[in-house]
Amino acid sequence: MYAKQGDRLVIRSAHVDEAVRDGEILEVHGENGGPPYLVRWSDNGHESLTFPGPDAYVQHFEHEDSEA
Repeated sequence: MYAKQGDRLVIRSAHVDEAVRDGEILEVHGENGGPPYLVRWSDNGHESLTFPGPDAYVQHFEHEDSEA
């Protein structure tokens, strides 16, 4: 798994009646964009350090080049 600050972490529900959870990746603490990630969750605004499991994926967004 690879992410950058500003990407979105999405965790799929294991059950039909559960909501999908997502949040903005605020910080990347692993090497080469790997986990853990500090995530601000969209459902409650809380922040947590997260090691995503196999039910998670990253939505990548275009990032402005810091050298521009």
